[in-house]
Amino acid sequence: MHAMNDTPDARPQEPLADSPSRTNRQTAAERITPPSGSLAPQAPRSAEIVSTLARELADGLIAPGRRLEEEALCERFGASRTPVREALRQLAAQGMVEIRPRQGAFVVQLPVDKLAEMFETMGFLEAACAALAARRHTPEDRDALALAHQACISAALTQDPDLFYAANNHFHECVYRASHNGFLEQQTLGLRNQVEAYRRASTFHAGFMALSIREHEAVMEAILAVDEQAAAARMSQHLDTLRHDAVSMAKVVARLAERS
Repeated sequence: MHAMNDTPDARPQEPLADSPSRTNRQTAAERITPPSGSLAPQAPRSAEIVSTLARELADGLIAPGRRLEEEALCERFGASRTPVREALRQLAAQGMVEIRPRQGAFVVQLPVDKLAEMFETMGFLEAACAALAARRHTPEDRDALALAHQACISAALTQDPDLFYAANNHFHECVYRASHNGFLEQQTLGLRNQVEAYRRASTFHAGFMALSIREHEAVMEAILAVDEQAAAARMSQHLDTLRHDAVSMAKVVARLAERS
């Protein structure tokens, strides 16, 4: 009687097929790695709508108090209600639009007392930017300020308020950047955007451009002289020009509301 052979089978085993878990891992990796030549995802449709409306609100092209009709916006931008509503929510978060329950979205119309307070706060923020710019500005900042100031002079010679307004904003933005305080720059720009329409309507009258250029030059001279106190004081005085007459502001608010 032959003894049973306890030796394991020595025949070579055939390779095992990929296990389901390994196959799944490969599939997941393939899903993570995009195919070569694939395009990056585009920005949400709402971002384009926000950008366009924010620019028009800042330029005063849409009057305070005006209702923003969803249906009209959908037709204008060729978009569904979802990105339009998301855009309006973002504009509301920025303080540019007010969403009223069961009424819709409206361009913010600021009461005169609040508008005066915002201009006052703007004065403090811009004065802080000017003071820090005097302390921290670089040679590149000096060049940028000089070029921006010259651009204001050139724009004033054309007697084109829109051209001067853009040059004026650029000069102020150069001061913000020269502060080298990103948070302060962001807060100052955010508040400026909220009062932009009122600034545009109330301040660009005959004689303002020449006055603004003189005040810009005084601010710039203090910054370049590294005189923090003078830079802050002169910028604060410059901003006073925008807010010293509350009655004028009230008339602007009423006039812009009538256009809606």
